[in-house]
Amino acid sequence: MGQIRQPFPVLLFMAVFSSLDTAFTWARQRAEQYFGTIILESDTFPFETFTDYYAPTMGAILPKRLWAFQNLIDPAELPKIKLQTNNWESEYQKILKHKTIERPLNLDPGYLDLGKLILASTKDHAHRIYLSDGIFAETTLLFVQKKWKALPWSYPDYQSEDYQRFLSCCRDYLKSKRNNEKNIIENK
Repeated sequence: MGQIRQPFPVLLFMAVFSSLDTAFTWARQRAEQYFGTIILESDTFPFETFTDYYAPTMGAILPKRLWAFQNLIDPAELPKIKLQTNNWESEYQKILKHKTIERPLNLDPGYLDLGKLILASTKDHAHRIYLSDGIFAETTLLFVQKKWKALPWSYPDYQSEDYQRFLSCCRDYLKSKRNNEKNIIENK
């Protein structure tokens, strides 16, 4: 029988996209109030070059940014985090009352561990695992042989070099943070 252990803390990750510049500022304020400081932020990516799936509800031009937070989390918190980000999307939509954009903000949280990137979803599929409270988890990328590896269902943008370069920075941050915390514990 295997020994039951608590998982290592993981790096909270969030993808944010919107056709409105103000949405990024608003979402950042909410996220940092709730989750703490954003320690890493990607360049802005043109999400519309990867898919037009969101164009009818969000607009044709969709800048996207990726954020990683300074404070590590317990991976079991992912359902609570996804529910919170869904609430923020609804809140922003009500505040904005935008008549031409049905969905002005999309927040996709997940976490990064040394060997994988996990995204949360409200949609079930064959490759997703139910967590709780209507939230599913998907392994979107694996880190194998010192590089990110796509899976058959990995979104095209997550397969791009730019995204993976940012995710590697996130992974380096996580590795360094874990090593520092381990050294602190060992030196007590």
